[in-house]
Amino acid sequence: MWENLEIGLEKVRPEQLKKKPAQDSLGFGNHFTDHMFLMKWNRQSGWHDAKICPYQEFKLDPAAMVFHYGQAIFEGMKAYKGEQGQVYLFRPQDNIERMNSSALRMCMPRLPVEKVFKALKALVYLDRDWIPTVEGATLYIRPTMIAVEPALGVRPSGEYYFFVIMCPVGAYYPEGFSPTKIYVTDKYARAVKGGVGHVKCAGNYAASIMAAQEAHQAGYTQVLWLDACEHKYVEEVGTSNIFFMIGNELITPPLGGSILPGITRDSVIRLARSWGVTVVERPITIDEVVAASINGTLTEAFGTGTAAVISPVGELCYQEQKYSINSGKTGVLAQRLFDELQAIQNGRQDDPFKWITRVG
Repeated sequence: MWENLEIGLEKVRPEQLKKKPAQDSLGFGNHFTDHMFLMKWNRQSGWHDAKICPYQEFKLDPAAMVFHYGQAIFEGMKAYKGEQGQVYLFRPQDNIERMNSSALRMCMPRLPVEKVFKALKALVYLDRDWIPTVEGATLYIRPTMIAVEPALGVRPSGEYYFFVIMCPVGAYYPEGFSPTKIYVTDKYARAVKGGVGHVKCAGNYAASIMAAQEAHQAGYTQVLWLDACEHKYVEEVGTSNIFFMIGNELITPPLGGSILPGITRDSVIRLARSWGVTVVERPITIDEVVAASINGTLTEAFGTGTAAVISPVGELCYQEQKYSINSGKTGVLAQRLFDELQAIQNGRQDDPFKWITRVG
């Protein structure tokens, strides 16, 4: 596992290992593993000082450019423990490649994909005992890059940190796999074409917090965003892409610069098409969704993302009107997709798309 990694390794001393949390009360993002991966970049040396080391704090200058100009990007992926303790990663190289796309748009250095991939596998293997074994729980992995040069002035930073931290997690939503309630906002805008809506950058999430807070106060789990220009076309949910089953078509908004190209989104499209489901990527208005709910042709809706995998939607609220979807129950297709993806991710069945990487 450690041969030819070209990275340093500093293990936590046995007496300093953390106590692992109870698996029935993990939550999301509350506990972090013993180790992390850290790599630095500057114009003189490129990527250097790559190491797996104890989980630790950073000491940053108050002028670090991430604080002032927002150069911060990240990814989300998971490690799964299958039968006989085998560990799996789901499409990790696609996440690294997507992070490089984010880096390009944000004027940040691109990552050496193979080196990061090897380091990621080594880190997961080292902290494999942190991977939960209870149904539905996983090890969440958060690769992040931030600008750390101490300077003021709007320009690309000359120094960056890239790091990977990991945390054992339960269900992302309190409802678990039960249908969520989604609030449709036409008051705020998430992104416009030509901006950074297709990039997994920190600023996108900061801009979404107010709408999410208002949705939570109204009793809703997440926000469904509409396009920024006309507040007419459906785009995505705050933490996931969105799908609607209307008639005999599974419809999802197309990628066009304002929507994140989700790894799970792509997996759902390919998996559903392999079953013979008609999947259509096209613009869809919120009025069409509402009309389909009223006339009964909208039979199910669900979000897709790394954190929740598949998140059924049981209710939409738009302009203070509530619209039930499938009587608030999980749809047949959402359930099948969830079961199939989980079985592939946990190594319980064949992986025809070659999405799984075995660790160790």
